[in-house]
Amino acid sequence: MRRIKLPFAGGLEVEFADRGRAIKQVEDFAEKGTRYPIIVFGPEGCGKTAWLKQSIEVLRKYGYDAIYIDPLHKKFIAYTDVEDAVKRLANATAEVIGVAEVKLATLAIDVVKELIGIWRRKYVAILVDEVFQVIGIEKAGMYVKSLLNLVEYLPEGYEKIVVIAATSEGLSRIEIGRHRWSEIMPIWNMTSEGFKELYAEIPNPKPPLEDAWKMTGGNPDILAKLINSNWNSNEVIEKIVEGRKLRSFITSLSIHERKWLLEAVEDPDTLFMRERMPLLNKLVELNLIVDDIPERKQYLWIDEPPPERNLELGIGKHVAWQTPIHREAVKRAIVQC
Repeated sequence: MRRIKLPFAGGLEVEFADRGRAIKQVEDFAEKGTRYPIIVFGPEGCGKTAWLKQSIEVLRKYGYDAIYIDPLHKKFIAYTDVEDAVKRLANATAEVIGVAEVKLATLAIDVVKELIGIWRRKYVAILVDEVFQVIGIEKAGMYVKSLLNLVEYLPEGYEKIVVIAATSEGLSRIEIGRHRWSEIMPIWNMTSEGFKELYAEIPNPKPPLEDAWKMTGGNPDILAKLINSNWNSNEVIEKIVEGRKLRSFITSLSIHERKWLLEAVEDPDTLFMRERMPLLNKLVELNLIVDDIPERKQYLWIDEPPPERNLELGIGKHVAWQTPIHREAVKRAIVQC
C-alpha cells in the first residue's frame, strides 16, 4: 500500500507513520462494511486527518468508490470514475466562505447516495473530517443520523458501505452520544514507537527524542508547532494561553475551582468526581482535556490505547490532558492570574 505524503512544519513533507493497527481496522471495515457510522474522537492534532487520508488509500485498494471531505478547510479527495460527482464537490469548495463549508458537508452525503442509487456502485465509502465544527454542535446528532441513513436505507444489489467521521470536539461527542445512531471510538496520540518513526523524518538540529516526546506526548500537531517556533516551547504554550483565553477563564473560577484545577495539573483524575464535573466539562469545552476515557481494551479503540496512567504525560485512568503542552498552558495561566 502506498504511504501518502503529508505537509508538515516549515514546508516539510513527511510520510504517513505508524498507526499499523488503525490501518488494519480500516481493512476490516473494508471487508465487512460498517453497520453504523464510526465516530472517531481524540485530542486535537493527534493525527486523525492523516489516518483518514491514508484510509482512503486502503479503501481504494479494496475497490471502493471513496469520498473524503474536510469541510472546515474546503478540501476533498474523491476516488471514483463518476466525473459528475467529482465536479460537484469541486464546485462546492469554490463557494464563498461560510457557504462552501456547509455545502460540502451536506453534498458529500448526497453524492454517496447517488453513487449507490443512480450509479450502482457496490462498494462505497465516505470519510468526514471535523464536520461538526462547520455545522455546529447542535446539529451534530442529525448529521450522524443522515450518515446512518446511508447505511440503513441501501438499495438492493449494493455490497458494502464504510462510514467514518472524526472529531476533536468534546461537546460533539456528548451530543452524538445521546442517540444510538453510531459507534463512538476514541483514538489517542501516537505511540512512542510511532512518534520515533515520525521524528526520524525531522531534520536536525532538533532536541533529543525523549525531550520532544515529553513535550508532545506523541501529538504530531504540537510537534509541528514546536518546529515552527524553532523549538521554543514557551511560545507554543503562550499561544495556547492566548488562543483559549485561559487567563479570563481562570479568573472566572471560584477559589475551590482554582484549587481543583491546580490538583488536576498534577493528576487529571482528581476532576473525576461529582462536585468537580462542571469544571471538567468547561475544560472539555475548551478542548484542553479528554474525559470519561474508556477502558484500555483494544476493541474499544482505534489504534493503540494510551497507558492506564502516565502522570508525566498528563494521562489518568478516566481523564487526560490532550498533551503535556496543554497542561503546561493551564499551569502557566494559573500562575499569571
